[in-house]
Amino acid sequence: MYNFRLVYIFSYNLFQFCCHTWILANTIARFLTFGQDALADTFYSVGFVMSLCQLLSILEVFHIADGIEKARLLPRFIQVMEKNILLIMVIMLEEIQSKPVVCAQFFLWNILDLLRYPHELLCVMERPSIAMLWLRYSLWIPLYILSVANEGVTVYQAMPYMEPSASSSAYIHLPFLLMLYLSLLTVGASVTVWQLLKERKHHLEKRFKRKKKK
Repeated sequence: MYNFRLVYIFSYNLFQFCCHTWILANTIARFLTFGQDALADTFYSVGFVMSLCQLLSILEVFHIADGIEKARLLPRFIQVMEKNILLIMVIMLEEIQSKPVVCAQFFLWNILDLLRYPHELLCVMERPSIAMLWLRYSLWIPLYILSVANEGVTVYQAMPYMEPSASSSAYIHLPFLLMLYLSLLTVGASVTVWQLLKERKHHLEKRFKRKKKK
């Protein structure tokens, strides 16, 4: 059972790493080839793979709950849900799919995941790298804040396209729901950053203590 769990979590992290590497390489290659014109159809070129990765990321909540992965449950739950909610909104609104802000969001998500999954792979193999550990818990946090800010911009730009779809019989207007989502996003991101800072302090102190003992 233990070996199966180990193979499973290794395969999962490797799959996510390969997919995000492909998405990032595809995005950069298209931008270098077509310039700014590539921004408009980023969603059409990598949207399916990105959607698959984010859908599968829901499993990470169960990984932590089951003890397969050692991490804080609340920050990961917030990260997974905010990504999937935003992605569903983008998929539903064709008008927003060609916006440069979507390309920027995909780029930031990929950078964040490519900082995390290699670190997870090394931990599974019991070969943690101090450099990857520092990148995972130091560079990741400001990039996450930038990503959340970009998510807010994406939601704001989506509001005008939500207006026509609001039912006249509805008691709650869809743009109001988006404003509520932005408020929850801000609170959730603040809690996540606070938790990640605590996690960063714990892991880095633990790693440096081991290094000093050696």
